[in-house]
Amino acid sequence: MTKRIHILNGPNLNRLGTREPAIYGTTTLAQVEALCREAAAGAEIVFRQSNAEHQLIDWIHEAIDRGDGIIINPAGLTFTSVPIMDALKMFGGPIFELHITNIHRRESVYHGSLVSKVATGVIAGLGADGYRVAVEAMLRRLGASTAGKKRTSAAQARTAPRRRTGTR
Repeated sequence: MTKRIHILNGPNLNRLGTREPAIYGTTTLAQVEALCREAAAGAEIVFRQSNAEHQLIDWIHEAIDRGDGIIINPAGLTFTSVPIMDALKMFGGPIFELHITNIHRRESVYHGSLVSKVATGVIAGLGADGYRVAVEAMLRRLGASTAGKKRTSAAQARTAPRRRTGTR
């Protein structure tokens, strides 16, 4: 069965390639999409961008119903959007938070990600190549899933205690 990966991009990412190229590089969003599709190795990619918070939430809901993994670059909404964080909490599969820049080396306003609190993993500071890394890592993560296994709830998947073997 083909895996479906939703790649969601937030505000201002439609301006990649022209917006502050010294910070974000010269790669356009169309080039990022092509890079993701090439890295997908046959997996289905749903690649979207919106400047509107409610649209990103609707796409997360769509991924909850029909997706296997989410890669999200929420851009400026990373630090302010409780509704995006809440929507992501409902997703039962892996979630990778992605940033083109290393948000931890930037101004302090960029240090408090709400999305990181619900993400399976975070990729930051690799430029546009971070998208390729994210797709490849997502494919490995999804390939490790047992075929036919029911997806656990998001709460179970993120909060279940790890079992230890042996004695203490």
